[in-house]
Amino acid sequence: MKKNPMKAALARGTVQLGTWINMIRTPAVLTLLQSAGLDYARIDMEHSPPSMATIADMAALSRALGFPILVRPPSADREWVTRLLDAGVWGLHIPQVDTPEIARAVVEAALYSPAGMRGMAGIGPHNDFTQGASLAELNEQVHITVMLESPRAFEHLDEIVATPGIDAVTLGPSDLAQELGVLGKPDQASVIDGFRRQMIDSALRHGKDVAMLCDTPQDASRWIAAGVKIIVLSSEVAVLHQVYSSMTAELRDQPVSRP
Repeated sequence: MKKNPMKAALARGTVQLGTWINMIRTPAVLTLLQSAGLDYARIDMEHSPPSMATIADMAALSRALGFPILVRPPSADREWVTRLLDAGVWGLHIPQVDTPEIARAVVEAALYSPAGMRGMAGIGPHNDFTQGASLAELNEQVHITVMLESPRAFEHLDEIVATPGIDAVTLGPSDLAQELGVLGKPDQASVIDGFRRQMIDSALRHGKDVAMLCDTPQDASRWIAAGVKIIVLSSEVAVLHQVYSSMTAELRDQPVSRP
């Protein structure tokens, strides 16, 4: 059975660089991203249209490449957690984890006994169609990140972060800003950075990793220096839009040379 290279790298203290996939649904994009030097891809199902069939195809290629995908399901429901893991997904990125009860329910659905009570699926993509792996070995390959997206989540910060089975935490900056009433206001960045620092401090206290969405390498460097080991560099949509916008803006007004 293949091992999750992201968990191994994080255990060594190696920073992992990835990006969001929001629109591209061909699995071959994973090969492209890996060749560009990224370590993993995070695929969005909460705000984007990929189907379970698409995720299953991506998971198969992910495992063959040794290039992990982390998937954000539409919700923290057991149905999504078990289906994604049984399809061969190595990592989960769970939205709207507002309480320690939700965090524990995610772990319960994602991990086998005694750490949880995940349903038994026999041989399949989740164990590379091999027999003989122990439940502990299977649990070790699962990586769980939970998203803190509300003030309520930060009221329970240490309890959520300390939940056994949770590997990493992150926050949803736009959703949190919306609930705090600072979305689009001049102090949005400074307010959200304050919550980011609270989260990092809690993660360090409890021996958990932190994931952070960063728009630029400079932003990423700032958070790596603060102890963040899982960096999400923008998204394929934002990168494509930015690069093509820059190129077309440069060329639109260029005068045509006439012989």
